[in-house]
Amino acid sequence: MTLDLAALLAPPTATAALALETLERWSSPALVNHGIRSWAWARLRAETLGLHHDPELLFVAAMLHDLGVTDAFDAHEIAFESAGGAAGWAFAAGAGWPPQRRERVREVIERHMWRSVEPALDPEGHLLEVATSLDVSGVAPELWDAAALRAVTARHPRLDFTDEFAGCIRAQARRKPQTAAARLDASERIAAGGRVWAGILDEDARGHAVH
Repeated sequence: MTLDLAALLAPPTATAALALETLERWSSPALVNHGIRSWAWARLRAETLGLHHDPELLFVAAMLHDLGVTDAFDAHEIAFESAGGAAGWAFAAGAGWPPQRRERVREVIERHMWRSVEPALDPEGHLLEVATSLDVSGVAPELWDAAALRAVTARHPRLDFTDEFAGCIRAQARRKPQTAAARLDASERIAAGGRVWAGILDEDARGHAVH
């Protein structure tokens, strides 16, 4: 396939670009790359499904969805996805989005930790959930073109994402045992995802060059 990385990865609007700037200001390089890759996987999946969605809303949610695990935005009692959703709502309010659109970015961010999100219920929520499940836990990589997965990850590498994110989720689970983070920590899917991605990115194992 021919993949235009510049077009795929570019923020779709000026407001979206500010969401990327927010992510870069408050998150580690590994989490920044995770947010960008999540956007790419979501957009590629939308193209495959022919799923109509709001690119600006999806981009903002993808950039801000994990702010709740960062030192600046971590909340003592509430789930990290709810903290991230609140941060997304505040960002959207500052961007001048109307109340309903602010609620939508909050919903999309919170729903990325659902076990699944039906496209008919919430197309952006569905796309972010499947994209983050792929990037974190290595879920269903066969639904994406393998060359695209390698190309995007070469541009925005995983770095120490698996270990860093596993540590963030474990900290969330210990303090908030009733949240989805605790379920994810107990599943050991983050470590499993790291192994899946090692296989995807292993040129010799796959027999494909990384472009």
